[in-house]
Amino acid sequence: MSESQPFVSDIQEIRRRAREHLEEGAVTENYEGDVSTTLKLLNDALATEIVCVLRYTSHYISAVGIHSEAVKDEFGAHAREEQDHALRLAERINQLGGKPNFNPEGLLTRSASQFVEGQNLVDMIREDLVAERIAVETYRDMIRYFADRDPTTRRLLEDILTKEEEHANDMHDLLVAHQGRPMLEN
Repeated sequence: MSESQPFVSDIQEIRRRAREHLEEGAVTENYEGDVSTTLKLLNDALATEIVCVLRYTSHYISAVGIHSEAVKDEFGAHAREEQDHALRLAERINQLGGKPNFNPEGLLTRSASQFVEGQNLVDMIREDLVAERIAVETYRDMIRYFADRDPTTRRLLEDILTKEEEHANDMHDLLVAHQGRPMLEN
């Protein structure tokens, strides 16, 4: 059994450094990430969330048919949760001294997911499941990238990932309910 190193912090040095570079806000000397890379990744994630809000909202409004009410409710709930994700990402961008990019110009080129309307209720559900799977994979990659470099951003992304996995599961369940198959075909 190896002995662990004791926690030692030079509080006087931390206090001294805290008075330097106040214009950098929460980004202190021991921030191990690359701020410009972090801001780009977070702005791309923000674009993805905005596209998801728009797609779910479109599906919420467009869903019709005898079985559409429960699905519409799910689309509406997901749109609100995706909007919350967007706001949380924008707040983190701001904390790091960046500017959240809400500009609609180029939104789809910054977004990992696409805006596909779908021709019917099953198509809408399928497209939302595809988008959630893209978000899940993208957030997992980002979480691995941030690891210990930026634990605050990593935790934010882990929290969002939890909801994205729930959304994917919800869309899968709806797809199974409307197609009658237990699993998606490869």
